[in-house]
Amino acid sequence: MGCPNLTGTLGVRLAEMSHSVLLVLFVSVVVACQQDRMEFADLALVGGQVITLTSEGVVEAVAVRDGKVQATGTSSEIRKLIGPVTEVIDLRDRSVIPGLADNHFHSVGGGLGVDLAAVRSMDDLLDRIVERASELPTGGIIVTNSDWHEGQLKEQRLPLRDDLDSRISQNPVVVVRGGHEYILNSAALRHWNIKESATSVEGGRIGRYPDGRLNGELVDLAKRLVVLPEEPPTDLEMELGKLREEHALLNRSGITSIRYPGISQSKYELLKIMRDAGLLTVRVNALLRAPRASTIADMREAISTWPTPDEGDQWVRIGGVKLGVDGGFEGGLMRDPYVEPWGEEGSFYGLQTMDRSSYLAMVQEFNRLGWRIATHAVGDAAIDLVLDVYEQVNQEIPLLGRRWAIEHAFISNEDQVLQMKNLGLVLSVQNHLYLAAPSLVNYWGKKRAEFTTPLRFYASFGVPVSLGTDSPVVPYNPWWMLHHFTTRNTISGGVMGLEQKIGREEALRFATEGYSYLTFEEDIKGTLEVGKLADFAITADSYLECLDPCLEEMLVDMTVLGGKVVWERDH
Repeated sequence: MGCPNLTGTLGVRLAEMSHSVLLVLFVSVVVACQQDRMEFADLALVGGQVITLTSEGVVEAVAVRDGKVQATGTSSEIRKLIGPVTEVIDLRDRSVIPGLADNHFHSVGGGLGVDLAAVRSMDDLLDRIVERASELPTGGIIVTNSDWHEGQLKEQRLPLRDDLDSRISQNPVVVVRGGHEYILNSAALRHWNIKESATSVEGGRIGRYPDGRLNGELVDLAKRLVVLPEEPPTDLEMELGKLREEHALLNRSGITSIRYPGISQSKYELLKIMRDAGLLTVRVNALLRAPRASTIADMREAISTWPTPDEGDQWVRIGGVKLGVDGGFEGGLMRDPYVEPWGEEGSFYGLQTMDRSSYLAMVQEFNRLGWRIATHAVGDAAIDLVLDVYEQVNQEIPLLGRRWAIEHAFISNEDQVLQMKNLGLVLSVQNHLYLAAPSLVNYWGKKRAEFTTPLRFYASFGVPVSLGTDSPVVPYNPWWMLHHFTTRNTISGGVMGLEQKIGREEALRFATEGYSYLTFEEDIKGTLEVGKLADFAITADSYLECLDPCLEEMLVDMTVLGGKVVWERDH
């Protein structure tokens, strides 16, 4: 819209006003018009280290106009774009980085279950469960939340059936460990009629002690033996409030984009409501959860009401479909058996959670319908399966240029990486080793554990990589992720696989530009290039120059999304 013509009807009305009111109005109009004509910045940041991740490298300042990067350069250059109403931020040598992204974010965790996030010993964990039991009648079911890991415990082990029974015998207890395992006490085993004679479940594992007794572990598809109590119903306002709170927590860490891996259609519709109401403070890419269907006809019916592939805009967009073929920490499908005692005398290689024929049929159908696929595959044998199927459907409709993905890719080999590159795949990886190092050593042995998520190896072959956390399996803090991949340090296992560490700029690029490549958004975000969305964060310390372990403790002073401040830290 241009500047107003101060003649005609508008001019007559102005003439009827008092001189003082007219003067104020006139000055305001002139200032606004000058701002418009001179293309002054809406926001200018000067005197810092702006890490653009472009050919400009690191510059002193950046200007923002109309929600996009207007210019980058020296402070003196950017000051020329400061107008009468430009907001100016003196960076005082702080860093500005492109907004961080999480490529595999489920939630921040929490919920109604017993909160185990802060426990640090087996006694702490059991105390929390006993406390909940005291609030319930005898026989009341106790369920924990999932945002904890045995790696945070002094004992470095899981709480098994006997541990739970020693403190809680009258209430069924289900300890939820990550996304792949439940641990039950004896009361829970009785409640769900899981007997000592229980046989193995295809695609799952029922854990036992060395003497053959059930130890309470139900892994992957064996979890289906338990039906957890439904959570109390919520209304639209409560659902919106929960998501807004989660997104606000992400903003505090400098996150401006997330990718939901396997959500329901109803959650996607909820995100669109937030977008339309102007409530989103992150940009969302959503993978829909593949339906459980016994036939292709059933699958077609289940997805008949889905949105179209790639539907959406810069705020909410469909990114594809999430599938899975193996377990997690305790069930990743490997070419070589697990180490003892987990290897069960060389017979346990992990868990395959979907048979090849079903997986192939589903992937073929989605490929024919124009969908992109992202498949959960932890172990190298699982990656073999994924690549075999991807290669087969590639013969019918080529995948090159469509950026299909493998989620997690803990362990892989050179032959696999070359095949990934030939198919044009993208790796969506996370910092599981940071949390779970001791457990992975126990399951897979030190050599294999140290090679978990080998970014230097992947980068050396030029395979596109993006980074995330898998929250709440791993805490959502992106700075722990950046710290881990640039040092290979872990919470409780020391440095693991030091030769796989990457530099800070490279890690930042994987967490920003790498994400935008994964989601086909590299033309609009991921770097601080002129014309791209003004999504960025100001860090409290120098990102490139602070001394380790500074990234692990990094604070964010401000997060900006589309030129608007969505988080600012009190000083």
